[in-house]
Order: sequence, then C-alpha cells, then structure tokens
Amino acid sequence: MAIETILLAVGPGDADRTDKLADAVADVAGPTGATVVLAHVFTDEEFDDVVEQLDYEPSGNPRPDEVAARHATIRSLANSLDAADVGYAIRGAVGEHGETIVELAENVNADSVFVGGRKRSPTGKAVFGSTAQEVILSAPCPVTFVRDD
Repeated sequence: MAIETILLAVGPGDADRTDKLADAVADVAGPTGATVVLAHVFTDEEFDDVVEQLDYEPSGNPRPDEVAARHATIRSLANSLDAADVGYAIRGAVGEHGETIVELAENVNADSVFVGGRKRSPTGKAVFGSTAQEVILSAPCPVTFVRDD
C-alpha cells in the first residue's frame, strides 16, 4: 500500500516537539511524495482561549482551520515542511483530542497518523488517560508515536 496522506495531529502539549515531529513526518512523506495534513485539535476551552489570544473580532466566528493555520505550533511545522519540500494542508478541529484525531484520520483518508507524546508509566496512563493510546487503538490506519527523549 502506497502512503499518499499522512495526518500529523498536534495539540497544546506539542509546541516543544515540533522539530522532532516535522523530521519524523518528512522522513516518510519526502520519499513517498505523500501530502501531510497538519491538524491541530482544540478542546472547546482551548479553542476559545486561542481565538481570544489571536484577537479575532468578537462578532466573527473563526473556523477551526483558520485558527489552526495561525497557531504557532502549526506555523512552525509548516515552516519545517516547507524547508523539507514536503506538501501539506492545514486542518483544525474542536473536540475531545483522541476521538477527534481518529475522526480526522477517517475524514482525510489518512494512510498513516503521527502523534507526539512523552513516556509515561502504566499508572500514569491509567490515571490520566492517553490521547496517543486512544489514537493507536482506534485509528483506521497505522499510527507512529513520536516520543520525547
């Protein structure tokens, strides 16, 4: 199976790992010519906070794609992919992180999903849950977990 579309899903905790995520995705997308869908998933509260920080007009109703495109994490990833000559599209979504990433993977017909995270103990996963774990177990395609060192 050829890889044509890679979903790289990021959220509020991924700002410090953009270089590592971009490198991992470019290593796969570059040689295959795949398009990367840069997706930022916001909870309702995160979305409202980002809209406020970006200083949108109060009467405006910005779309999640537009807000994601202006978000620093996505801009950093886009710059890295531009430098690697990898094509990409930007998507934004609002919802529960894991579930929404899986829905995005289905909607864009992703052949692969990349998510980032940190190493956690089994107890930490049980107590706090894990977006990456939910995506790994529920995604319609293979998932690559890019872990912090």
